[in-house]
Amino acid sequence: MSSIKQKRLEGIIRKDISDIIQFEVKDADVGFVTITDVEVSNDHSYAKVYVSFLGKNARAQAGLKALNRAKGFIRSALSQRLSIRRTPELTFVLDTTEEQGRHIDEIIASLHEDETESEAPEETTEVTEEETEEETDA
Repeated sequence: MSSIKQKRLEGIIRKDISDIIQFEVKDADVGFVTITDVEVSNDHSYAKVYVSFLGKNARAQAGLKALNRAKGFIRSALSQRLSIRRTPELTFVLDTTEEQGRHIDEIIASLHEDETESEAPEETTEVTEEETEEETDA
């Protein structure tokens, strides 16, 4: 369980790394990157930075390699911005939660399509039964 102080530190690191990548990293391979989450260890010596990229999987892999090449620069720039004793060692991880969410949405949509397809013939038979009852009453 993370404390309030740790959550605050994670938010500050996420914002600072985002600013550093956007304004100070000059590598063109980084491209359009979004820092989705940061997890800091309890002793603040390691930080796992979750990133997502705009584009295809090959583009994301190239961007992840570029971030790993620049992580020493990013860590030193981060240490100048933070006022803590030790700057955490950064590990960049590709965030796949968006893809997993999209996959789950597709599964749910296909289940709803299957339900509507299986219910459609039953509804038409119910309507015809109601029509026949109305015709017999008249």
